[in-house]
Amino acid sequence: YADWCAPCKAIGPHYEQLSAQLSRSQKVTFAKVNTDHQQEIAQRYGVTALPTFMIFKNNQTVSTIRGPDATQLSDAIKKIAAEADSDGAGGFGEASGNGSRWLGADLPRGYTDVTEEVDVQGLDLLNANSELGGARTFFQESRPSVLNGKSKASTKEGVKDWVESDTDEQLMLFIPFRATLKIHSLQITSKPQIPSEVDTEAADIPMRPRTIQVYTNRAHVLGFEEAEDVPATQSITLRPSDWSAETATSRIDLRFVKFQNVTSLVLFVVDGDGQSDKVRIDRIRIIGEIGEKRELGKLEKIGDQAGE
Repeated sequence: YADWCAPCKAIGPHYEQLSAQLSRSQKVTFAKVNTDHQQEIAQRYGVTALPTFMIFKNNQTVSTIRGPDATQLSDAIKKIAAEADSDGAGGFGEASGNGSRWLGADLPRGYTDVTEEVDVQGLDLLNANSELGGARTFFQESRPSVLNGKSKASTKEGVKDWVESDTDEQLMLFIPFRATLKIHSLQITSKPQIPSEVDTEAADIPMRPRTIQVYTNRAHVLGFEEAEDVPATQSITLRPSDWSAETATSRIDLRFVKFQNVTSLVLFVVDGDGQSDKVRIDRIRIIGEIGEKRELGKLEKIGDQAGE
């Protein structure tokens, strides 16, 4: 980039946002080179247009983007970040959580896994298949059994350790917390099995969630019709590229300023990515900071607007 480059200035905020969201400690690092001050570097890498974005892995250039193409830049960086999340000890895999809690993605710098603050006694889940896991399944500390390579995954006790929707693809989950939280991101793990792994038709295989509405500081679970009239704190659309190939986990970065002083979340899975009428979720992790402990059974009202 250069200080005088107008396209560089235009895409600069987008680059900074990607840096804040997708940096991975000791794995994915963002840097900027001013070509007026570092002409030798620009010549070494054949930079002939500004801005130019170069992505390196293991000291090799793996992608070059010339010009202020925000979509292409986002896709390239998300791809390398996903590789960083899914590779194992080789440097780019699964992260260990607090204690023995399994995580499907690395923790962002400065934040911790605060899933232990979920008040499991207050959980409420609508439209779940009662023959499979319930609301507490989402927050089990263990690695999902489906990731162990078993064709008919379940725990040692034979219990199905995942959740599927029942009458259609929608799920509604109320999550109260034992403390006031600042929530940075969510990690959602979902690994539907392929038809060759199970005795069922492709159309019956549950989908991964695609559209998720997130609501903060509700006193109770929302009804499905009620949710249509309540503005969501954030609406999320997941793409196939957002899921780690190894851990089947998507890290969802939230608008941090809107998730301060959070005493509860409602997650509304609106639809899934596919043609089935079922959605599957294996695990959910809450990433952020812990504030003041709360008296269980009481939800404080934060703000006066719906969703606050």
